[in-house]
Amino acid sequence: MTVEFISAVNVNPANELNRLGRADIDVPFFTRYVNALEDAGFDYTLCAYGSAFQDQFAIANQIVARSERVAPIVALRPNTIYPTVAGKALATLDQFGGGRAVVHFISGGSDAEQAREGDYLTKQQRYARTAEYIDIVRKVWQNTEPFDHEGEFYQFDNFVSLVRPTHGTIPVSVGGSSAEAYRVGGAKGDIFGLWGEPLADTKDQIEAVNAQAAKAGRTDRPRIWVTFRPIIAATEELAWEKAHRILDVLGSGAGWWRGALGGGNPQNVGSQRLLEIAARKDVHDRALWTPTATATGAAGASTALVGTPETVAAAILDYVDLGADLVSIRGYDNLNDLIDYGRYLLPLVRQELAHREATGQRGALQDTHLGALK
Repeated sequence: MTVEFISAVNVNPANELNRLGRADIDVPFFTRYVNALEDAGFDYTLCAYGSAFQDQFAIANQIVARSERVAPIVALRPNTIYPTVAGKALATLDQFGGGRAVVHFISGGSDAEQAREGDYLTKQQRYARTAEYIDIVRKVWQNTEPFDHEGEFYQFDNFVSLVRPTHGTIPVSVGGSSAEAYRVGGAKGDIFGLWGEPLADTKDQIEAVNAQAAKAGRTDRPRIWVTFRPIIAATEELAWEKAHRILDVLGSGAGWWRGALGGGNPQNVGSQRLLEIAARKDVHDRALWTPTATATGAAGASTALVGTPETVAAAILDYVDLGADLVSIRGYDNLNDLIDYGRYLLPLVRQELAHREATGQRGALQDTHLGALK
């Protein structure tokens, strides 16, 4: 199994801790950030989407222009761009990046956020639209002759693209925690994205995705992507002290987080699940910490892994053992954290995986760094 690492890109120094509130693109900072992703050994970086965010395609193109190996994951809401246009844009990006483009489809978890850009479909309709959209962009990449399409959401005649992805296609990622997400992602995704839940809950989700893949007649299964917010320090005590300092800052911005959610409880199942998990207890398994989800209303990926680099590496390997082979980690002090991950965390995980490949046996890391399992 090849395990790869994902982060998220920042276009300026603003983050959840310093609350700078900046929306501008700081080109020197952005360049430094992309270089830091490359130096740290990340394989991918997410170009997130929000109705008020910068254009994710422009950011992705700047990433491939400023790096040699980091692959941008373009987050795409189907309501925002016609599928034939998106197919060409992604293939163009992929050519500039030498085959590095990935697309992550977001069907939309908030009616209020979707309405900001004129989308009034129901959740079920949004997922049905995503399924149709994925079929279209794959035809755009593959068809060399003009084709017609008449579906529930899109109709066009005699379209052909002269722009081909470098390797013939582009990996398609789907995320979510609802039955609709499992169905569409299991049937059509090359990758399926999950937020960081306890091991037992994550296992159930992976099985649900795989069941839908089998139901769709697939002989393969989507690669599983899990996401965490690691908090690391030289000792367990220092890591937990750091975690509580971060929680204090996040908690002081509770009003801001409610505003980001549209002023109410989250509609999306993923956030609801994280809040329910957080209500069970604060610490799960080896190092999964959930109060950060409660403090932010689970607005996005919000559960932490806390401990020394060895403990957090062991926790990541627990998820690898479940079947996750794409691990997304981003911190709260984004740039400094990703530098630390590259120095102290990623090498430990990769060293253990190399040991397994060379010997066929699991190393001692998970047995000797127990974290909360003590």
